[in-house]
Parts: sequence; C-alpha cells; structure tokens
Amino acid sequence: MAVTQAVQPSRLRAQLGRVLPVVVTALVILGAWQLAVIVFDVPSFILPTPTAILSAFAGQFGTIMSASRITVEAVLLGLLMGVVWGVVLALVLSRFPSMSGPVLTVAVIINCAPIVALAPIFNNWFGVTSLVSKAGVAAVMVFFPVLVNTTRGLLQVSPLHLELMQSLAAKPRHVALMLRLPNALPFLFNALKLGSTLAVIGVIVTEYFGGPSNALGVYIASQASLPRFDYAWAGILVASVLGLAMFGVVSLLERLLMPWHSSLHDENP
Repeated sequence: MAVTQAVQPSRLRAQLGRVLPVVVTALVILGAWQLAVIVFDVPSFILPTPTAILSAFAGQFGTIMSASRITVEAVLLGLLMGVVWGVVLALVLSRFPSMSGPVLTVAVIINCAPIVALAPIFNNWFGVTSLVSKAGVAAVMVFFPVLVNTTRGLLQVSPLHLELMQSLAAKPRHVALMLRLPNALPFLFNALKLGSTLAVIGVIVTEYFGGPSNALGVYIASQASLPRFDYAWAGILVASVLGLAMFGVVSLLERLLMPWHSSLHDENP
C-alpha cells in the first residue's frame, strides 16, 4: 500500500514535468507574438494579435464549429480509406516480398504528387461539394506512410519466431495474424500519427479549391478574401487544434492497444 502511494506522486510529477514545459513555451510564444504585433504596429492583414484571433473565434464559434464538423467527416473517411488500403497492400507484400520493390516504387511516385495538383483533379472526378473528393486526397496522403511502415513491420519479424511458427505447421494467415501483425503495430501507429495530421492538411487544402459552403477550408479561404484575416486565423487555429486532437487520439489508441510495448513503458517510469 505504501509503495502504491509513493508511485502515484512520482507518476504525477513525471506527467507534470512533460506537460509544464509545453504550456510555458506556448504562453511565452503567444505573449511574444502579442507584444511584437503591438510594439511594431504590424497591420492585421499581415498578422493579427492572438487576442484578436480569440475574439474572432468567440464571435464565430457556432459557424466555425459547424464547418469543422464537415471537415472532420472528410478527415475520418480519408484516414479510414488510407489505412485500409495501406494495411491490405502491406499484408499482400509481406506474403509476396518480391513484389515490394515495384509496388513501393509506384507508391513513391504517387506520393510525390503535390496536393495542389490532386485537389482540383479529385474535385473534378467526384464533384466539388462531394465528401469523397476531399477524403480521397486525404486517403492518398495517408496511404503511403501506412504502406511503407506497415510493410516494414510485417517483414521485420524475428527469424526465430518465424521458424517456430513454421515448425508448428502454421498457415500463412496464422503467421500474419499471430506474428506479423502484432510486430507491425508499433510501425503502424507511427504511420498513423503522421497520417492523421496529413489527412487534416489534405482535406483543408482540397476545400480551398471548392467544397461545401460551410466546410472549414472554404470558411478560411472566404474570410481571407473578404478580407477578415482575424477570422481566417481563427479557422486556421481550429484546423491546427483538429490536427493535434487527431494525433492525441491515435496516441491514446496506441496506449490502449499496445500496453506491452517497451516504448510506452519507457515513457512511464
């Protein structure tokens, strides 16, 4: 009982030690931003103050939150499609390793396509206001890191464990489910952390080229063109928070699904 009570304050101090520097750094940056804009009399069309951005966000809270909902739907759909395609193809490549070279080469070529080129093409294919056109761009951006990282995790299994499975006459599907997939989970979650933020970027940029009138990217573009830059920055702030939230959800899922992984134990002394 005494040991448990001693461990809890230790964990609390460790968590506070990780959170406090982030909070202090954010406050310092925001304070310096506010002070610099006031001291140097920076015009609002170049850079509004954080207080002006927060005021604009409060004034347009309902509109921005409604726009965010449309964007989140496209982000989640794109993330789901990119993960499914990436994992399925990675499983195929782990079963037939000789195919990995050509397939990964094609994936690299697709990944090199800029978002600004894909966005109008997908809008033309599926419709400017279609959810699929935005999710499709996000899926392409998520697909590559998921494919590469998952393939690496599936193939980098211990030869000893592989020989053990073969000695037990395990079928390929059993090897994939019981050995390769558990080994690939850390690689997959690393890809998801990157892909979740890329999906937000992909959807927002695609919405700049057209989308539902109440989408977040459309809101940012329209406010910047009016010009009402403090409102545009409020939309950008929400988009940034959305990316951070997606990253946090993936990190939480990683802790829930992989409590056995050594990297998570290293973070919690």
